[in-house]
Amino acid sequence: MGNSNSVQTQAQPQQECKACSACPETRQLRDECIIFNGEEQCKKEIENHKVCLKKYGFE
Repeated sequence: MGNSNSVQTQAQPQQECKACSACPETRQLRDECIIFNGEEQCKKEIENHKVCLKKYGFE
């Protein structure tokens, strides 16, 4: 019966990607741009990150 726990964990679906770990490349570019230039100067980077997040199902 000790094996039933390992079977249950194997049968569980994988966790979905969380917004904080999705799109690390675009997130880094966006964050660096905002830090050094201010949000108003980073519309392109912000939009690129939003597009990437939408690909993973985030709004």
